[in-house]
Amino acid sequence: MRLSVIMPVYNRELYVVSALRSLLRQRDDADLDIIVIDDGSTDGSVDAVRTLMQEASCIRLFQQSNQGVVKARNAGLRQLLPQAEFVTFLDSDDVSPAGRFKADLALFEADPALELTYSLMTRVDLMDDEALYPAPGGSGPTMRGVSLSAAIFRRELVDRTGAFDEDLRQGEDTDYLLRIFETSPRHALPDTIAVYYRRHPGNLTNQTGVAMRELLHVIQKSMQRRKADPSLRPVEGLFEIKRTVDW
Repeated sequence: MRLSVIMPVYNRELYVVSALRSLLRQRDDADLDIIVIDDGSTDGSVDAVRTLMQEASCIRLFQQSNQGVVKARNAGLRQLLPQAEFVTFLDSDDVSPAGRFKADLALFEADPALELTYSLMTRVDLMDDEALYPAPGGSGPTMRGVSLSAAIFRRELVDRTGAFDEDLRQGEDTDYLLRIFETSPRHALPDTIAVYYRRHPGNLTNQTGVAMRELLHVIQKSMQRRKADPSLRPVEGLFEIKRTVDW
């Protein structure tokens, strides 16, 4: 199964190698096409990606001036190859757990009508970048939270949904997921842990004022869409905390 993984990068020299390695270790589980969009990094991120490209031809690197994560995600969508069957995302400071693709892609193979899997995420405050696993002494909740990396989309669903909303500074991932789930796609909610979401001082979500304003904007947009089109459904009960894990 041809799976495209879109990874925006901006000044993530410290983390991007771990993120890419976590994908590359799953090459036996999927025919991977890793699309890296460098959004004008000024550190060594591009050199780090190019070093890995020497041993992994499935990584494709594209560079643009700094335009923000929303436009970087859309740049990734524009680079999807015609043969891409499935699409997912991984942020350049996160880690994809071993076996994640094997577990969820099997569901698509079993059900050709399935359009989307949406799995779990674990927030991690301490990561072992050699083992690509949460380090001992760390802890964090495992939840069905808001994360594009928790989803694997069938390509046709991505094409129907279109681009990320470039009017948003943040919250474009929430908006995208709401737009998809409002249409009631055929989906599965596996208990696979799909992503280790790394908590660190550089997280965009630490900008709490901006994040809250954009979240309210996204919710308002959802309400307006559903008011204009009664066929769309509210998204309720999808996002929840499942458990807290100590490593």
